[in-house]
Amino acid sequence: MPRISRRQATTLIAGALATPLGAPAIVRARAQTIFIIVPYAPGGSIDSLMRSIAKAMAETLDQPVLVDNKPGANGIVGSQYVARAPKDGSVLLAGGTGPISLNVLLRKNLPYKLEDFASVAMLCNGPLSLTVNARTPATDVKSFVAYAKGRDKPLFYATLGPGSVTHLFGIMMGKSMGFAVTEVAYRNNPASFMETLSGECDLNFATPAAVMEHARGGQLRILAVSSDKRMATLPEIPTLAESGYPDLTASFWTALHAPAGTPRDAIARLNAAANAAMQKPEIAKQLETDGLMIDTGAPERLDAQLTKDAALWGPVIKAQNIVLE
Repeated sequence: MPRISRRQATTLIAGALATPLGAPAIVRARAQTIFIIVPYAPGGSIDSLMRSIAKAMAETLDQPVLVDNKPGANGIVGSQYVARAPKDGSVLLAGGTGPISLNVLLRKNLPYKLEDFASVAMLCNGPLSLTVNARTPATDVKSFVAYAKGRDKPLFYATLGPGSVTHLFGIMMGKSMGFAVTEVAYRNNPASFMETLSGECDLNFATPAAVMEHARGGQLRILAVSSDKRMATLPEIPTLAESGYPDLTASFWTALHAPAGTPRDAIARLNAAANAAMQKPEIAKQLETDGLMIDTGAPERLDAQLTKDAALWGPVIKAQNIVLE
């Protein structure tokens, strides 16, 4: 039997003692990186939020979670990338009302379909606002409807383009409240604010957080919000539902999707990490600043939202025969 020198023995003992502590470090070093695909350019509110969520998820999962921006074509570029990604939980989509629900409902030649994705986690949602110029003779929804019906011309409302949430919501509002409306498309929210501030545009459905500064400055007036309950940050502003229009309850949302076929255990692990991230105080503060509300749960919560979107936006799109290429 070959003899082991004292130096060799010391080395073997040291290695054996180090193994229980060193093994996890090796596992962590080899842990697969998870990429969250944000289908928008860097710098926006969703991009910023997802970077905070990715950091929190990485801490829970004990593996790298990075944001990868793939903007283009109203979210289609990033969404298509995830639909074709490996089905192992390593690539997720920061999906939302536009890239997923509305694109599927509006576009016949979309390079992906709803069934190409598996729901991972709902993250948050936000309401639209019913905002008018402060010079408008309306201080609540009731007086606003009376004012709109008494005009001899349609109300002009700002949208972010054909098929956008704001476009569809304006159609729904006009039908529900019983007066004529005409959409005016703008390239972004700031441009639409300028027209609303000047009075050229009568109505804006921007997020409450986006118009808050102008409302507090007395230039704009928020008459109601489209959420199912009042916002904690705006407790004095009623909902459209409590103002007599429950059919105008609507929101835009952000969630995580995986490629269809991703194993259920991987989805469960990612769902738990996402839900834990949304409980971080710093993320709650970020959501409050952006006028968003935490909306978490099991993957089925996101499934339910997708079904709700189809029931809410689908009939409007069909009735107006809105098709985007």
